[in-house]
Amino acid sequence: MSPSSPSKISSNFGNNGGEGGGGGGGGIVDGSDQLEPPHVLAVDDSVIERKLIERLLKSSEYKVTTAENGLRALEYLGLLEDAKENTLTNNDLKVSLVITDYCMPGMTGYELLKKIKESSNFREIPVVVMSSEKNPSRVEKCLEEGALEFMFKPLQLSDVKRLRCHMMKFDEPCNERLCVG
Repeated sequence: MSPSSPSKISSNFGNNGGEGGGGGGGGIVDGSDQLEPPHVLAVDDSVIERKLIERLLKSSEYKVTTAENGLRALEYLGLLEDAKENTLTNNDLKVSLVITDYCMPGMTGYELLKKIKESSNFREIPVVVMSSEKNPSRVEKCLEEGALEFMFKPLQLSDVKRLRCHMMKFDEPCNERLCVG
């Protein structure tokens, strides 16, 4: 484990869009082309946790961008003054969901959540906070601030599948669980 290793924000996109070919495999179709996979910004200071989250998200066909802390996430979103000129184009920046660890040095996941919810451009993006500590007051605080959900680590594939429900524009059962959002 190397908590001080210098990692950067990493975008991990499929090869130019078309994952899995064009055969009729169970996606949502809106009448136009194929919908792009949801883009998740995953924020965690632990390299191991980031890799685990990234692997789980990719196995569920998400686009994934990772950041090692809250400041890097804000930089990626263009919410830091000195980072506005370095952000990706609007097309690349379309984030469907932010999932963040609660306990991180420099800026907690709670503080990141607050910054996102204060932004007029990003307040509608769902934010999920996760932690390995089962602290009821922490959970309540994050939910009151606007977190869509609070998940406990280690995340599992079933947790990741449940995230897709939160990004849908309609309430339908998702793998035998009703999407509440």
